[in-house]
Amino acid sequence: MSPKPSNVSNSSFSVESFLPYMRDVGKCGQSLHELNLIWRLIESSARMNCPRESGAILPTMAATRARFHQLEEELVTNLAREKLRNVHAALTTKSAYVIEIVVRNLFERTADVGFLATDGALCAFAAGINPDVNAMRQRLRAYRDKYTVYDQIIVLDLAGHVLVQLDQSQPVSRSGDALIARTLACDNYVETFRTSDLCPGKRDALIYSRRLCHPETGAVVGVLCLCFAFEEEMARIFSTHRDPAGRSNMLLLDAEGCVIASADPGWMPLGTRVPVNHDAIPRPMMSGGREYLVCTTASAGYQGYPGPQGWQGQVMIALDIAFGGVQESMLSGLDAGIADGLLVHARTFCPALFDIMGAADSTAETIRRVVWNGQVTSAQGAGSTSLKNVLEQISETGARSNTLFAESIHSLFDTVLAAGLRDAEYVTNLLVDLLDRNLYERANDCRWWALSPELQRLLALPQPGEQDIAAMTHILTTINGLYTVYACLFVYDRTGRIVASTGPGTDTVVDAVTLQQVLALRSAQDYCVSPFAPSARYGDQPTYVYHAAIRNPMQVSQIIGGIGIVFDAAPEFAAMLRGGIGDKPTTLAFFVDRRGTIIASTDPARPVGATLEIDSTLLALDNGGSASRVVIDEGRYALLGCTVSHGYREFKVSDSYRADVIAVVISAVGEVSRQALAGNDAVAAFAPTGGQAEGPELATFFIGTALMAIAVDHVREALPATHVAPISIGAGNGCGCIGIVPIAGRQPGMADDFVWVFDLVAVLSGGPSRQDSRSQVVVVRFGNRSIGLLVDQLHGVGQIDVQAVTGTPQGGHANGNGLLVQQVFQANDGKLLIQMIDIAYLFRLLLAPAESATQSSSNVFALADGSRHGHRTTG
Repeated sequence: MSPKPSNVSNSSFSVESFLPYMRDVGKCGQSLHELNLIWRLIESSARMNCPRESGAILPTMAATRARFHQLEEELVTNLAREKLRNVHAALTTKSAYVIEIVVRNLFERTADVGFLATDGALCAFAAGINPDVNAMRQRLRAYRDKYTVYDQIIVLDLAGHVLVQLDQSQPVSRSGDALIARTLACDNYVETFRTSDLCPGKRDALIYSRRLCHPETGAVVGVLCLCFAFEEEMARIFSTHRDPAGRSNMLLLDAEGCVIASADPGWMPLGTRVPVNHDAIPRPMMSGGREYLVCTTASAGYQGYPGPQGWQGQVMIALDIAFGGVQESMLSGLDAGIADGLLVHARTFCPALFDIMGAADSTAETIRRVVWNGQVTSAQGAGSTSLKNVLEQISETGARSNTLFAESIHSLFDTVLAAGLRDAEYVTNLLVDLLDRNLYERANDCRWWALSPELQRLLALPQPGEQDIAAMTHILTTINGLYTVYACLFVYDRTGRIVASTGPGTDTVVDAVTLQQVLALRSAQDYCVSPFAPSARYGDQPTYVYHAAIRNPMQVSQIIGGIGIVFDAAPEFAAMLRGGIGDKPTTLAFFVDRRGTIIASTDPARPVGATLEIDSTLLALDNGGSASRVVIDEGRYALLGCTVSHGYREFKVSDSYRADVIAVVISAVGEVSRQALAGNDAVAAFAPTGGQAEGPELATFFIGTALMAIAVDHVREALPATHVAPISIGAGNGCGCIGIVPIAGRQPGMADDFVWVFDLVAVLSGGPSRQDSRSQVVVVRFGNRSIGLLVDQLHGVGQIDVQAVTGTPQGGHANGNGLLVQQVFQANDGKLLIQMIDIAYLFRLLLAPAESATQSSSNVFALADGSRHGHRTTG
């Protein structure tokens, strides 16, 4: 079982109708809007106070403001969309759980009524062969004690007279219910859910009935009715899977959309008609004068059984509380390195988050470039005090914008991460519940079949003959045909010798340990289970084998042997795991024991018997405990959820059997990456020099994490790295040339419309740089020539105290052929270490090989841009 996917992320879907209920998103949107107004004020101030000096940056400011406004809308929309997806996905999952668990449970009931209707003692009683009512009531009680899902069992004759009923608190002597005639005319089970005189006092009764036949003639002689404890079972499902805070209501609906079971009847009473929503797209829906988010799931059936006609699981939550409450931050306890590593793969798990991160980085770098270029202009003496004030405002507001965007992106990331972890944990909660419920039935089956009068009689014979063994084998084969979850059923005598079996096996006796456990069972209510280990009755593959003692029918205290039922573990567990995770290719599911040994797996690389390497604290969780966390699994970042089995009814709770199983779901996000997303934003900006001494004005930028500088007099401007036009000429010659970039306005004495661009990382380290939204091209000049330098990130412009200058030892950079870095500066009281690039050496180093590489070309720029023939560069 896997819930239908949500289409909340569909770009065509509007979240506007939900925004009024998302107060935190509204607050974020208001803050972003206020910043947008501040940007408008700064732009207007620049136009009025320094129109000439700010002319170069005004167009960029206007474009940045427009992009900021677009980002504001995208952030608010996607925050709202992810919050809605988070809530809606949880409702969808839970609604699927309701109907899935119900249908799987009721599938077992169809098998039960079919098997019990063939019980020889019961058929003989209905036929009048053995009319002892007390003995039959005792037998029915023994059955009910094992299958505790039934609160009433009734046997009726052909006219509807009650021959025996288990619970006599509300006696029924005769029934006129139409299900009797329908059952007598049917050669299969009949499923009935409504008011019935068979169950007085119940609003609706869920009854499984089947006709009884004469054990000798085969004539129809009566009707068997198993009355399912519907209200009790639904209460168990709701208490296990409803949200603990009770903010949503979990329902079971009939085909007409009326409530037939409610987790909170005071909120939504039985019989109430509620709106349903089978679509994956959420929409506000009105019920009882209140707007709700509604998710409805119909059953896909289980092993051919469709479930009661039209039944649906549904979960509803009122919109006014759907997005409130305190949500624990998933990122607060997450290692920063792992968080950054996850964000590298944001495109995979949340494309909207990835796009917003890229747009926010691009906008931040644009603002940084505007300020950096303005500082360069001011440092070169071309800027006024008004321009400096505008730049300070831009810088301060840019920092506020960055902080707000970072907080909003953090919130979006947290929401997405919380949804993924919650999904993983929810699935494991369902998986252990399905497992416990399934194995509960196995413990019941072995104990009931051990009470078969015919098996007891045949095994009690001093020396069973071939016909006796054939009769036992026939009984076992008939049972195995009805219960396909078993690979094999076998009966053995008191010495452990296997006398009858439905399947081949290399063993002929039961092992001594198991035999001793069976012989020590005190009553018909007791059973034992082998450890999950290879069994000769299961092709030497691991499984559980359930055992119960077969007792002498004449002396019930005497154990004469036992019955073993071999659970078909491989396909049954695999079906549970695959059904839980659906068709998600990057998600794996496991059942493991307390040691981490794998019991079932969807990962071929980690088969049954291998050890799943997970945190030991998860293996030590209390029964029923759940957890989820971000892990590194097999070299990949992943979301892990796990839940420890907690039993079902008396199974593993009060019946002395303990075999804890832990369901684990691991959803891979992406390969572990060394790529850092934090950049160099944490490095301090320039602070004013504190002393009287004056030093050079430097324009600084990053190469990796190294802070480099060029004298500001040699800087023309910084341009986006995206403006670089790659060309093949000069590439691969060791000079680091990667292309050309156009210059917007020719400066006096500068004969260029384009300049060569060199990868400074490649020049210094020999390897290419990794370009991203922070990468910039710094255009520098020397004499009447200019070049572009690809750098990792801009830093700032400031003045350095001459007393903070330190020379470098011989050797330098550039393969030892001179000194590219001749001086190192300390700024901000020694907190910044800046390496000064020798501009003259840089030009000699870069231009000579670049010019040599272009001598054979008659028109370099036609290769870069066919529309710009005849344009010149300093190359």
